[in-house]
Amino acid sequence: MRGGVDWPVVRAIFYKDVLASRRSKSVYLPILLVPLALLVVLPALLAFFARFAQTPDLSSLLDRFPGSLSRELAKMPPNRQLIELVLGYLAAPLFLVVPMMVSTALAADALAGEKERRTLESLLHLPIQMKELFLAKIGFAFIPSLVVSWVGFLLYAITVNLIAWPIMGRIFVPNMRWGVLIVVVAPAVAAVGLGVMVRVSARANSSQEANQLGGAVIVPLILASVGQTSTLLLLAPQWILLSGIVIWLVAAILIHGGMKRFTRDRVASRL
Repeated sequence: MRGGVDWPVVRAIFYKDVLASRRSKSVYLPILLVPLALLVVLPALLAFFARFAQTPDLSSLLDRFPGSLSRELAKMPPNRQLIELVLGYLAAPLFLVVPMMVSTALAADALAGEKERRTLESLLHLPIQMKELFLAKIGFAFIPSLVVSWVGFLLYAITVNLIAWPIMGRIFVPNMRWGVLIVVVAPAVAAVGLGVMVRVSARANSSQEANQLGGAVIVPLILASVGQTSTLLLLAPQWILLSGIVIWLVAAILIHGGMKRFTRDRVASRL
């Protein structure tokens, strides 16, 4: 048996999954509408609030920040401080929740959904390697999560900069910290969620069952990311980069383990 990967086969399976998902509103509508609400509508509301609300005293909060950042924010007028805190730091967890949510939803549809539609058995009878099928499924879940998160971040930056411009007078998002977070950390978090859902979906018989089983693991991961991301964004860019590398290593271990278990016999036994 050939040992290399036949990439035309991988692309063919990938495009098949893309076409199948486009026909299913239950798959693509949440993937479009939820990020739109989280990355555009909610930040717009926060921006309007920060711009027009009465500015509270933030001095006690700034004292808890790292020294250099605290001094940088202390030089700003109070209304700028509020916008910088809310939209420049506290909104950061949204950009880890969205890619993880999208990748896990698509992973559930890519594997468990195939079982539910009774189409996975036909794929197993084709003269393709299981690693080619696995890579196609991984790509189907991972690539859209990157597109959604990066396009969502672009829309976020445009929205908050436009609304906050009368006060800020400059483009304050993105900066170097945001760049590392979006380019390195967000894809890594999506890959971790994907590594978890690959294993769950292989055992589930439907996408709904996969989402229910995966939620027991994914929801704590999301809550953990929400709790840590704002703190992460307070660090220097090199520490954010290091955190992203560690998360990528965890994701690689999970996905590699899932690939080793993705055999014809194991998949066929659960059809």
